[in-house]
Amino acid sequence: MVGVVNAAESNCIVTMSFDFAVRVVKLQQFLVKEHKEYVLSKQLLRSGTSIGANVNEAQSGQSKADFIAKMSIASKEARETKYWLELLSETGYLDKTQPHVVSLLTQSEALIKILTKIVKSSQAGS
Repeated sequence: MVGVVNAAESNCIVTMSFDFAVRVVKLQQFLVKEHKEYVLSKQLLRSGTSIGANVNEAQSGQSKADFIAKMSIASKEARETKYWLELLSETGYLDKTQPHVVSLLTQSEALIKILTKIVKSSQAGS
């Protein structure tokens, strides 16, 4: 990484995004097995696992601009993932009153906030 964010912040987002990806993979498996839902769950899988992949790529960014670009993509993927979670809830594939669904939505919002903060602080030169 190019020294744009401190090590604690960097490790936090790496861990958070990986843990979130694991939960998304398990949710996608559940949606396929229990609901035979393949289209929306595949979109969720792609965006939800892409967050961590881009965060990891950013860790070895070749420049500050490369780091910001990868973190920006991760932020966009987090927003997309939240969209798919909300859509799956509103269409009855997920029960938005269930603690694990609430937790996933909360976790996606936390990722969005942290990634947005990292991008903005990196762009400002912090």
